[in-house]
Amino acid sequence: MNEDFLSFVWRYQYFDATNLRTESDEQVQILRTGQLNTDAGPDFADARILLDGMEWVGSVELHVKSSDWDVHQHPSDAAYESVILHVVWDDDRPVKREDGTLIPTLTLNQRVKPAVRERYERLLESKEEIPCAPQFREVPRLQKIAMLDRVLLERLDAKAARVTALWEQNQRDWEETTYQWLAQYFGFKLNTPAFLRLAQIVPLKVLQKHRTSGLQIEALLFGTAGLLPEHQEDEYVKNLRKEYQFLSAKYGLQSRQMGTHEWKFLRLRPAGFPTVRLAQWAVLLQREAGLFASLTAVEDVTDLRQMFRVSQSNYWKKHYQFGKQSAAEVPALGKDAADLLIINAAVPLLVAYARQRDQSTYLDRAIRWLEQLSAEKNHILRAWASLGMRVTTASDSQALIEWHNQYCTRKGCLECTVGAFLVRPV
Repeated sequence: MNEDFLSFVWRYQYFDATNLRTESDEQVQILRTGQLNTDAGPDFADARILLDGMEWVGSVELHVKSSDWDVHQHPSDAAYESVILHVVWDDDRPVKREDGTLIPTLTLNQRVKPAVRERYERLLESKEEIPCAPQFREVPRLQKIAMLDRVLLERLDAKAARVTALWEQNQRDWEETTYQWLAQYFGFKLNTPAFLRLAQIVPLKVLQKHRTSGLQIEALLFGTAGLLPEHQEDEYVKNLRKEYQFLSAKYGLQSRQMGTHEWKFLRLRPAGFPTVRLAQWAVLLQREAGLFASLTAVEDVTDLRQMFRVSQSNYWKKHYQFGKQSAAEVPALGKDAADLLIINAAVPLLVAYARQRDQSTYLDRAIRWLEQLSAEKNHILRAWASLGMRVTTASDSQALIEWHNQYCTRKGCLECTVGAFLVRPV
């Protein structure tokens, strides 16, 4: 038994409500269960009940045991003075407010069908990747579609919130924010923190002053990243060192140089080495005068993909690290990598902009991009596919990943439309 289950039972009134009486024998009639409160304070706000015929409006607090009221130190918290009803599973002792008045307590343990609790406990104890996997196919398609639509928006809004936080840090500068946000995703998981740190050290406005010189942009990036070798003497490296020494002094970057330990090469294919990705990033920065302006202007996802499919400078077509020549030509940033940049970077940026501007056209475009891209592939999506779920587009995969991560792994079954359907009284 936990408070999540009690909240679920109270919220949807999945209990026998005939002849309700408090522990002090007051007759209870529920007019409104109240609004679920996800912040600090009582569990449900703005509830309406009748106690012995008198109407009360206020908050409802839930506990497994009534004594939890004192354990959680509610008597000394002014936020709980508005509580008009204490709903518990077990009443192990009467509880009072700080002024000594008794709090009306309603006990539910004899009013909930045992089968409802048993179905919930079965989900909690499940070892399946998707806890409800054995019963999943029994659930109507409508419930699944409702959940998919919901979790897709939840995922987009959660990512957009991170973009907005970065935008606030950057004094609401969309170009600088886009530069930093996109930079981290050029790190492709392993090097995400390093790419973001580099972008926050070298401002976009500095790089934009050198858009006419790819060598200078590379010098600023590789030098500040701490990846320029000190003793290598080929012409390209010597030129990079020379440019970096001058530019880093000019812009005060020398003291902020990163360490080589911040960059990860292990478990990566040479084409995914951070050196290659930095070279590709440098080309994109040189080519696009304004990343944010370009991103918001693009309508078709094919054009956006083409924008990201950059080919690195000549040296990096033949090398994957400084001084280490490749037997075969190092490829440009591929279609799959470009699609990941759209899914993880471009879409959240567009959603954040849509929310800030309150313009649904940008949100619609972001969702349309996802619907036009193929789904990612991983063990989570294979688990969903085995249950008969369609995993065709990036819209499908993003929704299903969110569903799994935020509900299935956390056993948030009662907040899931499928879980709630399976647990409900029948």
